[in-house]
Amino acid sequence: QVQLVESGGGLVQAGGSLRLSCAASGRTGSAYAMGWFRQGPEKEREFVAAISWSGESTHYADSVKGRFTISRDNAKNTVYLQMNSLKPGDTAVYYCTSSITTGRAVGAMSAYDYWGQGTQVTVSS
Repeated sequence: QVQLVESGGGLVQAGGSLRLSCAASGRTGSAYAMGWFRQGPEKEREFVAAISWSGESTHYADSVKGRFTISRDNAKNTVYLQMNSLKPGDTAVYYCTSSITTGRAVGAMSAYDYWGQGTQVTVSS
């Protein structure tokens, strides 16, 4: 099936930036959307950003809009999340995900089928 591997997490001070990568392998193609979710300590997993596989549309959570940018490279089957102006509230495990049921950039967790193992992002104040 589809395997997703995240990388790029780490420790950063508030106001700094970080870039996450998600490499997809297996039965990858152009028929699915991809996105990022995150889960902080004692919190439920929440939507961060999504992108259609064509790259024609993106969708962001209000909390990260204007600070985070999602992008993709179809040739490399890779999705990125550029995070700028990081805040302590951004501290979480970030998960990459892909959907085989929709090609649109949607924020509903139920729309996604495959998940990576997650990468830790810690923002200090």
